[in-house]
Amino acid sequence: MKKHISIIRTTVLIGFISFFSACSDFLEQEPDAIIDEEQVFEDEGMIKSVLANFYGRVTWAQNISDSYSYTILDEAGKSDSGPDNIQDYSNELWRVYDYTLIRNMNQFLEGLRTTTVIGEEARLAYEGELRFLRAWLYFNMVRGMGGMPIVGDEVFEFNGTTTDITALQYPRSTEAELYDYIIAECEAVTEYLPEEPSVNAARATKWAAQMLKARAAVYAGSIANYNNKMPNPISTPGGEVGIPADRAEGYYQQALEAAEEVINSGVYRLNMTNPDDLGRSFYEATSVKNSNNEVIWARDYKYPGQTVGFTRENIPASHAEDIDRAYAGPILNLVEDFEYTDNRDGSIRTRDAQGNYIFYDSPEDAFANKDARLWGSVIYPGAVFKGSPVVLQAGQKYLENGTWRTRTGQPGETDDDGRLLTSVNGPVTSNQQFINKTGFFFRKFMDETRGASTRGRNSDMWFPRFRYAEALMIACEASFELGQTADALNYINQIRERAGIQELQTITFEDIVREYRVEFAFEDHRYWDLKRWRLAHEVWNGVQNSPTAQQYALFPYLVVAPGTPNDGQWVFDKQPFTNSPHPRNFQMRNYYNFIDQAWINNNPKLVRNPYQ
Repeated sequence: MKKHISIIRTTVLIGFISFFSACSDFLEQEPDAIIDEEQVFEDEGMIKSVLANFYGRVTWAQNISDSYSYTILDEAGKSDSGPDNIQDYSNELWRVYDYTLIRNMNQFLEGLRTTTVIGEEARLAYEGELRFLRAWLYFNMVRGMGGMPIVGDEVFEFNGTTTDITALQYPRSTEAELYDYIIAECEAVTEYLPEEPSVNAARATKWAAQMLKARAAVYAGSIANYNNKMPNPISTPGGEVGIPADRAEGYYQQALEAAEEVINSGVYRLNMTNPDDLGRSFYEATSVKNSNNEVIWARDYKYPGQTVGFTRENIPASHAEDIDRAYAGPILNLVEDFEYTDNRDGSIRTRDAQGNYIFYDSPEDAFANKDARLWGSVIYPGAVFKGSPVVLQAGQKYLENGTWRTRTGQPGETDDDGRLLTSVNGPVTSNQQFINKTGFFFRKFMDETRGASTRGRNSDMWFPRFRYAEALMIACEASFELGQTADALNYINQIRERAGIQELQTITFEDIVREYRVEFAFEDHRYWDLKRWRLAHEVWNGVQNSPTAQQYALFPYLVVAPGTPNDGQWVFDKQPFTNSPHPRNFQMRNYYNFIDQAWINNNPKLVRNPYQ
């Protein structure tokens, strides 16, 4: 069979075991829009094109091309239209099983190693990028399913009835073996990859490989550590799931060394573009490409052609440039995990000890002296976006026989005295489309560029996968687990100093969990972190009105009480988020995705995961 690599279409001629057995007839067809292998490896431009295709195929899980992905955890809620009745998590949530892509990569690697159109240094650099992307793919598989078949550089061939299919049926590796493979691949390609940052952090560098190694190692260390502290550790007899406890220290040490190599390189640092405005600095550290010294690797988008709709879908109505707006918004649970500068309890103060309202002169006063990362991540009531405040007002509060009553209207409606009843931005509890229902909007990853919220243009906002801040947090976590408390404090306090909050004098595991949550909100960390620490079933416990499993909203109200000192002030009501009425329920079976029966049918050597 003639081998091809499709440049234009991602549908390919060849795949892994299941693909072979199911589609042998299709393999004999001649697809259109293809370039044969010889043409690809006779032209460096074509080599780059194939590599670019691979970069475009390695985005999974929570990311800004899928706004709904933000609403299923405890970071944001879906405001669009009526309630979302999600409660349980799917057995396939964010499951990655892409041996077609692995085979495409191995084909590319095979051809790359024989090409003569580029020198050895350039060839190794391309090989380094390819193997990094393949390691990233395996990482996305192992964090969802545990150990899976490792096929190395193998390019399988299928020749109909003459092929021994059983030779292509690889068993699953152990979970530890797959993490070890990812770590080894990162180590192997480190010297192939450039040290200089790439434009917009779009391509792999030595430091991206070090970060993947660090993250893989700290994940493996966490599983070896915390899984074995559960009353009933999750494991399979063959080790496809579960890592021995005695491996934890070694993984933490590997994670620490890799993270410290990034930290000590001097190539990256915590971005601080405006020391007088820490909130703005944090927003620019995550969401502005220009002069960014913090993002190490990102999924980049570029206008025209490669754009993303996150800004268009989630922008406040008052700032929208097209029909789309307010698809989702952050929830109160996340907002209250950001500390105050003078108080580690980040709860928004809405009532006094006697249960009476606390009155604010302006709505944003309720968020004064908060961790600066809150401003950089979330648009709260009254906060400025693109030069003007975002008005969030659910209604009015008025006195009736000494009791505060609520009056609301349609979005944008005013009362007889011309005072706003309900903002065009909401929040509301109705089933209306295009209006907020949580009391907050996203700021992180919202593009301030003119036209970025239009359907005609969209946004070219990037999505960071590795930041320097994560190197600090991995170093902190690994140091903590290795008993090096002073070092752990040093690393976490660098991050807290940038956020403008008090330094820690002592450190606990709970401090580390919370710091990850607020630093990396909306960056595809939360779900995986709670899983590797074996906390997900405790946080998302399925209990109605649980402070962590139930989603909550914050509704601001203008006080209309003429003749009283509170007239014109603001109060807030905390309430369950009506558009997601059910508490999140993460069950033990959710720690690992199910192995699909169709895969097992094609490869009986694949064993099922626990609880399946």
